[in-house]
Amino acid sequence: MKKDIRFVCYPFMRESAATVDFEIRTDSMTTRVGEAISLLEDVPMVYEDLRYLQPMCYHLNGSVRGKLAVTEEDLDVLSEMYDRYVAQVEEEISTFVLPQGTYAATVLHVCRSEAKKSVRALHKVSLEREVPEHLFDYTGLLANLFFAMAVFVNKTHGVHEIPFVSKSYPTRPKRKKELKS
Repeated sequence: MKKDIRFVCYPFMRESAATVDFEIRTDSMTTRVGEAISLLEDVPMVYEDLRYLQPMCYHLNGSVRGKLAVTEEDLDVLSEMYDRYVAQVEEEISTFVLPQGTYAATVLHVCRSEAKKSVRALHKVSLEREVPEHLFDYTGLLANLFFAMAVFVNKTHGVHEIPFVSKSYPTRPKRKKELKS
């Protein structure tokens, strides 16, 4: 008897391969990007960039099990986007900051966290099968971009970042020269 499709939320759910966890993580990230989009019509640059990034997150999702859809050229586009935001918030991100601020910024911080979890899930996949290095680069840069976007959104809305000084790890403030390298 054929399984009723109403009971299947994802056809690969019962596989033991790490690919499943990566796909679930990137699906969650894509969903959170959609949430951020819904909050950011008032910040056109971020809104438009997120509109571009949301389908790219799904392309990332399928690039392990299916056809490799995220290219080195896509990584270059992401890198240019990242540089554009960092140029706007360089001073604010010169130290570690708490993930806080406007609701939209906090959702972008969640996107950052989801991207980091996706990097970790991708690592688990790489223990089972070959994963192109640029997928790691893309996913890691995506996490850093979401961070820069969150800080940019806070800055746009006049919300100041709150520095975080760890009691566990020694930190020192970055000098301007270090920021540019």
